[in-house]
Amino acid sequence: MSERARGAALLDQLESGALRVAERGADGTWIVHAWIKEEILALFRASPVALQGASGASPLGDFLDKEAFPVRRLSLADRVRLVPGGSAVRRGAHLAPGVICMPPMYVNVGAFVGANTMVDSHALVGSCAQIGERVHLSAAAQIGGVLEPAGGRPVIVEDECFVGGGVGIYEGVLVRRRAVLAAGVILTASTRVHDLVHGRELSGSREAPLEIPEDAVVVPGTRPARGAYAQSLGLQQACALIVKYRDGRTDHATALEGALR
Repeated sequence: MSERARGAALLDQLESGALRVAERGADGTWIVHAWIKEEILALFRASPVALQGASGASPLGDFLDKEAFPVRRLSLADRVRLVPGGSAVRRGAHLAPGVICMPPMYVNVGAFVGANTMVDSHALVGSCAQIGERVHLSAAAQIGGVLEPAGGRPVIVEDECFVGGGVGIYEGVLVRRRAVLAAGVILTASTRVHDLVHGRELSGSREAPLEIPEDAVVVPGTRPARGAYAQSLGLQQACALIVKYRDGRTDHATALEGALR
């Protein structure tokens, strides 16, 4: 098999869900398949930039991109709802049945979006990001992507999470099942998260990124900046606060409307 054919087969398997960049083990540990990211990177390097969508073939008009990564063409058999208005799903991204894409949104190569998930307007699902089932990515939510380093964990949002408007999740952060991120929360690998329920501080690093606990309800917060200068001016640094864990009221407030599906 030629290198080009091998790359196309890999992208086909990613699109079908037969392969995933990262998978959850029975013990809840996520395993990253670095070799898949390495193959995607090799395909980028080997692929020239080409004019795509020429002669009116693309509903998005003409564009320039790596030849191996055109916009995906979905059919009724995919059982995905892609509402018109400037959205795009790149070659090599998986959208499970029941996914809804509201315009304009974008899903990049290697990403996995689980069944019955809503990707709302101006939302981004970055390269290799892993989004679970029945997740709501609200308007302008930004799920960061990663191809390098190959062994780095992508951003992961597990099943039934609610990601509020304007939320940013980057640098391999792992959001466990049913967590709720209120509008405006920004999470990076090393963001400080104060759990007000259990009286503890959560943090991570580039090597071992932050994890948000299952059922946590997270809102934006601030903490005092360190140093005499900062203290003299009362300066604050951004952080995040876990103010509660999910209950019936939270479930009602974040319920996905079946009629929209």
